[in-house]
Amino acid sequence: MLTQSPYILYSDGAGNIFEDTSLYATGRSGWDALPIPTNEWIEMPTGGNLYELPGRKGIGIDVRTGEMRLCEKGWAVAAFIPPAHTGLYMAAYETEKEAPTLPLFCYTAAGWVGQKIYVPAVRIEHDIRQESEGYVDDLIEKGAKNILKAYPHNRLVKHLMENCCMTYTCPAARNLALGRWECPVPISPACNANCIGCISFQPSDETIISTQDRLTFKPTAEEIVEFTVPHLQSAPFPLISFGQGCEGEPLLMWETIRESIIEIRKHTQNGSININSNGSMPEAVKALCEAGLNSIRVSTNSARKNIYTSYYLPNNYEFENLFETLKIVRSYGGWTSLNYFVFPGMTDSIEEYEALRKLIKETDLCMIQWRNFNIDPDWYLGKIGVTETGECMGVKKMMELIREEFPTLKFGYFNPSMERIKGDFETDFAH
Repeated sequence: MLTQSPYILYSDGAGNIFEDTSLYATGRSGWDALPIPTNEWIEMPTGGNLYELPGRKGIGIDVRTGEMRLCEKGWAVAAFIPPAHTGLYMAAYETEKEAPTLPLFCYTAAGWVGQKIYVPAVRIEHDIRQESEGYVDDLIEKGAKNILKAYPHNRLVKHLMENCCMTYTCPAARNLALGRWECPVPISPACNANCIGCISFQPSDETIISTQDRLTFKPTAEEIVEFTVPHLQSAPFPLISFGQGCEGEPLLMWETIRESIIEIRKHTQNGSININSNGSMPEAVKALCEAGLNSIRVSTNSARKNIYTSYYLPNNYEFENLFETLKIVRSYGGWTSLNYFVFPGMTDSIEEYEALRKLIKETDLCMIQWRNFNIDPDWYLGKIGVTETGECMGVKKMMELIREEFPTLKFGYFNPSMERIKGDFETDFAH
């Protein structure tokens, strides 16, 4: 455990990062800069990266006076922490007037002490499926070529291997190339929400750009079944997931999904069939459960209707549909997860905590996936019109309170395989 706070980091604008030993690093919660308790810092996990934040000056605590002040030596620095870890504070900085909008990544606080980089975070997930050490480029390239060769006319396989795996290095698509664990199944080029931070579609007049291109066609059930059945039959801890970052809302293609599930289950009962969704179409989800859907992950930035609606900007559905969808999946004995976008200073507010408790109780939720919110903090709060975030307890404290009140609710970062759903959730994971 650290005995002192880490020092603030700054960038010289030319790709070099330094520590300023006259300032301790602080963290951001909502709009505020705060000192970070020393017990909430961990060494930056393997696979993490540091970012320069142009047009922003880091906020630190003066080592001698204890007063907060700006680091004037260069631009502020933030960390991208790898999957399976949840950030507890964002990087704290003051934004200059002409500063560019930050791209769609997470911006966790970072500091330096004892020749090491530290971040305020917790490891929320045992599963190693997206560990950087587990990806060997030569094996991935070989696997992708083999899959393309095996399914030469399959448009979805081509999209997954050439775009997702080899161009965007999508961890799920890379795992498919390696024949293991969770297999991504993008299916819908359209969406019924207009999420402010959408990673696959942004209006041309927006100040940010999408991090990847969206799927441009509607796959057929035949294309889906062709490569998912072998995956379910041969992969360790097999799982297929409709609904990916490179598409819109998969429920808009629910008939094709239902047809695919029925056909898949004619060939194999192995593994789990999951959908990552906004949960907007309860009746469609009911039909999928009847066909054999095993689990659902519903994404949200908040358990509060006003915060949800101002970010998702939904078309032809209401926030209440999410609750109904989760209840339906549970009524069929299915597994339900919340893909919960963690934004320190919003997620851990007293108001949000109470709303989340209500959601867990009402829907008999199985799991929360505590995901880092990939978005420029200033831009996000401005877009949804939040100037005051209210009283906050800290992300770690909120996690502890939820765990205490709901001891059977699982915490994690990834969709669980059927082995984990049925077995020892805490220790049974991909080896």
